[in-house]
Amino acid sequence: MERRFGLIHATALNMTNMIGIGPFITIPLLMSALGGPQAMLGWLVALVVVLCDGMVWSELGAALPGSGGSFGYLRQGYGAEKIGRLMGFLFVWQFVLSGPLEIASGYIGFSQYLGYIWKGITPRETMLVVTVIGLANLALLYRRITSIATITLALWIGTIATVIVVGVTGARHFDPRVAFDFPPGAFHFSLGFLVGLGAASRIGVYDYLGYYDVCYIGDEVENPGRVIPRSILVSTVLVAVIYIAINLSIIGVVPWRDFVPAASRPQSNFVVSVFMERTYGPGVATLFTAMILWTAFASVFALLLGYSRVPYAAAKDGYFFKVFARLHPSQGFPSVSLIVLGVLSILAGFASLGIVIDALITTRILVQFIGQIGAVTLLRRRAPDLARPYRMWLYPVPNLVALLGWIFIFATTPPSVVAFGLGALLLGVVCFGAWSWKGRTWPFAARRLAA
Repeated sequence: MERRFGLIHATALNMTNMIGIGPFITIPLLMSALGGPQAMLGWLVALVVVLCDGMVWSELGAALPGSGGSFGYLRQGYGAEKIGRLMGFLFVWQFVLSGPLEIASGYIGFSQYLGYIWKGITPRETMLVVTVIGLANLALLYRRITSIATITLALWIGTIATVIVVGVTGARHFDPRVAFDFPPGAFHFSLGFLVGLGAASRIGVYDYLGYYDVCYIGDEVENPGRVIPRSILVSTVLVAVIYIAINLSIIGVVPWRDFVPAASRPQSNFVVSVFMERTYGPGVATLFTAMILWTAFASVFALLLGYSRVPYAAAKDGYFFKVFARLHPSQGFPSVSLIVLGVLSILAGFASLGIVIDALITTRILVQFIGQIGAVTLLRRRAPDLARPYRMWLYPVPNLVALLGWIFIFATTPPSVVAFGLGALLLGVVCFGAWSWKGRTWPFAARRLAA
């Protein structure tokens, strides 16, 4: 493939995927996690974890600059023919679950903001909206798509315009007394504070997701040893600044007590629309809500388009169920993978946003994030002569910080969601065993030869 992604293009790609509907739907959840603006500490925890984890992605992406990202890193790090085969399968397995959860968060955000225009929308009507938007997304994608650059540009323009409007408005009307109105005992250290900090950190990580997207197109990046690490660092820092500015803009105009706790405050579903209404009136707020709806739909369109290719690519190479490698007979797109992820996304959209985010992050932590930390360590030991254009600064400190951060976030997740994550992982191992036994591949091929 032609290496056409320079530093600016790679940074834009990461940021396009990082800034979607996230900052507009997670502010009430973030503030509810610790009951006030002290929840911004969760942003800082998430930022530290993501920056250290970004070094893990940078070293792997610079040393193994092919397409596929985690799928290739886990296979190479753990040994492509044995444990790496299991890790690669489990990555795709969790991706088939976590990918739809991420798309579903966009469907949920769309239905929530539609509630500002559709007054009195009921839970049943909300589920209907999720279903219709999900089916519309599937219908638009059920064809050969060649204008990926145009889609990405449209998403980028809409999102950046929306972010700029919020930032400028917040800067002009910011009231620090409203923004930093801390409740009594806001920073009292306790077990409850740690659990709340973990919840805020999960939301922060959700909003940062995408800082590593350039790694999935490594063979299209020019000078990947330089561009991949720098694009990850630059995009993470820039998005952190943007997100903090958006959060402060909102809570500096709309008192956080107006939408906390999010579960019992209906206007928390469209807090940015409320922000615009209090500043410019309902007419401008309605127009702005339409911009957010556009951003939400463009985001889920791009996500389903890209994510449907991951199981297909793995299946085509013989590392996942063969059925996912099927192409549409006339138009040549991965129809089975698209339908499976599309339907799962709609079903996941019936859950609450908080549960979807928790399940999404928890599912990815064990195999993808912690698994890659292990892959870096193993490659350092097994392949010391491997060319590493970028070497992690202060190794192994960032590895350990990222590992402890992921463990903290996982351990403070609600037990039911942890059970879901562990259960999904265990089921994936069972399915890998059945799939390997049927195909007589590792570990069953080795046993048969030994016999």
